[in-house]
Amino acid sequence: MRKEYDFSKIKGRRNPYAKKLKKQVTLRLGVDVIEYFKGLAQETGIPYQNLINLYLRVCAHTRKKLILNWAS
Repeated sequence: MRKEYDFSKIKGRRNPYAKKLKKQVTLRLGVDVIEYFKGLAQETGIPYQNLINLYLRVCAHTRKKLILNWAS
């Protein structure tokens, strides 16, 4: 593998599907949740936002349901 590559002669184009891969949204997350994922990020070397995305993807693919029991 070379240390440097010359891409000046290559006629490239952007991935036309890149915009469809992810969408930016705003979420209000608890400080404890953010700190948890930031801790995991330090352990794994994966950015915490990617970890949150990976976890939510697993939940979506496995159709995980949240069970809430409210105290009366």
